[in-house]
Amino acid sequence: MKPQRRVWSTTALVLGALVFLFPFYYMVIGSLQRKPDTSLKGAFPTGGFTLHNYTQINERVHLLQSLLNSVIFTGGVLFGTIVFGVLAGYALARLHFRGRGSLFAVMLLVQIVPFQLLIIPIYVMIVRNYGLADSYLGMIAPFAINSTAVFVFRQFFLQLPEDLFAAAALDGAGEFRTMWSIALPLVRPAVLTATLLTFIGPWNEFLWPFLVTKDQGRQPLAVTLANYISNIAGRADNPYGAILAGAVVLAVPAVALFVVFQKRFTGSELSSGVKG
Repeated sequence: MKPQRRVWSTTALVLGALVFLFPFYYMVIGSLQRKPDTSLKGAFPTGGFTLHNYTQINERVHLLQSLLNSVIFTGGVLFGTIVFGVLAGYALARLHFRGRGSLFAVMLLVQIVPFQLLIIPIYVMIVRNYGLADSYLGMIAPFAINSTAVFVFRQFFLQLPEDLFAAAALDGAGEFRTMWSIALPLVRPAVLTATLLTFIGPWNEFLWPFLVTKDQGRQPLAVTLANYISNIAGRADNPYGAILAGAVVLAVPAVALFVVFQKRFTGSELSSGVKG
């Protein structure tokens, strides 16, 4: 690549990154302002910064307890997604049984059905029939199996060479041992992909947890902040800064998770276990 062309490409990439990051920058800066300023000049304040907007949130809602509730809720969903996703994805990719194609087609159809259409029958089943209101399990159960994660794992397992499975069968390994010791270590990018794709949903989910539990001691961070922003933030000293502070508190864990794991999104050498 010519030097001049490389300079233009680098400049374009830098400008694109700045445009992408500016809303996040504006959100953080706005949350630290002493006085509300919704104009473009508010992105470059001269009056100093304060954490008062964050302390006001913590005075009205228990941020630490809400954060712990979100960790339990999201962690339970991630655990179920990875475990059931790996098992179902492996079965659809490697096990031969009658109706496998039809089952996969039904799974794909499930992805086009909005969760909002199912929320009433799921609510009746979880809360009334199973009696799981005001419980973590009631919040986790509807999200424990993710068809998108199953699809991701299935596609990765299909890429693995047949020779690996043939060699494992010759050594007497069962299906579970083959999946755990041979297939799963080679599809780590799929595990990270499913983790990040799944994390965003339950972490930002506020409608379902709000319906399942009215106990504020069990409500996740998204529900707590949604209640704060809609009912309390308007009476804060700086309503604009309070709303942005709530958005920052909710966004930081998701951004941190992506920053930590983004370097691990590398392609696996799926044929590394095959001789020759």
